[in-house]
Amino acid sequence: MAQDGSLELLRLLADSAPTHHLDRIGAQPEAHRLARAVALRAEDQRRREGQLRALVDTARDLAAARDPSGVLDAIVRRARALMGTDVSYLTLYDPERGDTYMRATDGAVAPTFRALRLELGVGLGGLVASSLSPWWSTDYPHDDRFAHTTTIDTGVQDEGLVAICGTPLVAEGEFVGVLFAAHRTRHTFTQEEVALLGSLADLAAVSMVQARAHQETARALAALSVAHEAVRRHTEVIERSAAAHDRFTELIGAGGGVTDLTTALVGLVGGWAVLTDAAGTRRSAHGTPPGDPVEAGAVDPLADTPLARAARASGGLTVEDMRYAVPVRAGHHHLGTLVGVAGQLHDADWRIVERAAAVSALVLLFERDTEAARQRRVSDLVTDLLAGVLPSAEATRVLRKEGLDAGVPLCVIAMRATTAPVSALVLAAGVAVGRSGIVGEAGRTAVALVADADPSAAASRLAARLRSFGEVTAAGVGPVAGMDGIPDAFGEARRTLDAMLALDRRGESAAAADLGFAGLVVGSAPDIAAYVERVIGPVIDYDRERGAELVKTLEAYFAAGGSAARASEPLHVHVNTVVQRMSRVGRLLGADWDEPERALEVQLALRLRRLLPTRPRSRPSG
Repeated sequence: MAQDGSLELLRLLADSAPTHHLDRIGAQPEAHRLARAVALRAEDQRRREGQLRALVDTARDLAAARDPSGVLDAIVRRARALMGTDVSYLTLYDPERGDTYMRATDGAVAPTFRALRLELGVGLGGLVASSLSPWWSTDYPHDDRFAHTTTIDTGVQDEGLVAICGTPLVAEGEFVGVLFAAHRTRHTFTQEEVALLGSLADLAAVSMVQARAHQETARALAALSVAHEAVRRHTEVIERSAAAHDRFTELIGAGGGVTDLTTALVGLVGGWAVLTDAAGTRRSAHGTPPGDPVEAGAVDPLADTPLARAARASGGLTVEDMRYAVPVRAGHHHLGTLVGVAGQLHDADWRIVERAAAVSALVLLFERDTEAARQRRVSDLVTDLLAGVLPSAEATRVLRKEGLDAGVPLCVIAMRATTAPVSALVLAAGVAVGRSGIVGEAGRTAVALVADADPSAAASRLAARLRSFGEVTAAGVGPVAGMDGIPDAFGEARRTLDAMLALDRRGESAAAADLGFAGLVVGSAPDIAAYVERVIGPVIDYDRERGAELVKTLEAYFAAGGSAARASEPLHVHVNTVVQRMSRVGRLLGADWDEPERALEVQLALRLRRLLPTRPRSRPSG
């Protein structure tokens, strides 16, 4: 029977049966003891093998993790599962505060516990952190080996923990945290359990280092990718800007001007663009700029927008939404402003705009230097023409060379600036008249000879183009009859200019005829008949056509001091007749004919009419 029992024990041991199954078999005591010892050793071996497999699996899982936070969560889950505890948790070292803080938990439910911070040397975890060795307790709340604090004890009590084991996490020789396993009942931790928790802590430390290294590598690669992209974009910007610069240079090398540059700029960045010179005059444009069309050579409103002013004040490119403005400069010389709207808003486009402005500055500077040299030559020519030292044939030839045909009407315009020097005014006026005239200097006066038949209109247009230059007073005379008439016309223009300044008409433009009776005084050959015709011609014509006596009535009216009643006596008519005649005069001369200034002109014309050998010729009807 004993032999049969021993065989059954061997059979159970071979099947790895639990030890309590052995107690059911009848056998000798020594056989039971030996069989039980073998079974316990086998169970321990199987447990160790299971723990080893679990550690291998844990190591494999942790090695695959790339997120440090994910690694920590995996560690506490595996620790709780392998140790068979109620709770597992992990604290990390905070070098700034010199303590550890709760980072990951599994099985914990109390908020106060999950928010614990452990000072080094305080509590079980603090002692693990300060000693860098494992510590455990069967009944922590009553274990006086540890320095208890209210905060820690409250957290442990809220979580209901009794038995606690902790082991340090050391990565690359540095303390990084503590791994814990805990029961809510009394439990005596075996050396195997402590060793198992230590193995988990070692795996956790290695995995944290790997995850941190992987994360740092990923960050480095991301930064490298960003840097590579930045280099690529920068290279693209440089290449595109260089290509644009080559295009601009090619245009200039082929004889192109600012119009070609503006056109090329719009072709590269889209939208529209306008280039104005230092005086605000539009030099070139491409696309569809806003506002009304700007007359060639006229001041452009786009040169005086807040954006354009801001660009000139800053000295560099200024951008607002999709609009841009950049000053066109060469050294300290302000040559103009480039404004526009871009169809795209990449960095390369702004550099292209800046390059366009830089190349335009070179073109404008070359044009200015060329124009300055031409202006010096032209100024000498104008001086000779005004002095009358050139023979007529020679003057005609020289004017034709400068683009002026002596066969077309010419007007002489004398100008003075209120503040700017005459030399600067000559340069600005030379740019303003362009190829339609020439400009020179005579004393303190700038003088322009322009192709025009209307001196008043010519002076007005030129003054308008110089408006951005400052306050300019301009007086026009003409049209000039032949080259020999230029000196006399200049003398009259200068006297007219002096009269305008004396009459406090600074900043205005006019011809001698526009000054009324003052024009007769300054004129070189006063045309009294024309003056009378201009002032009271409609009244004279009315009398001639209808046999009326409006002129005689006017003379009597002024002689009577503006009294219709007293004027009726020498006329031998009723006062109502005088009133009716004066009403007719008002309709012919305008409602303001009896205003002081107009009335003076009318009285002077009436007196000058008596000096004429014959009456002024009636104006043609229609």
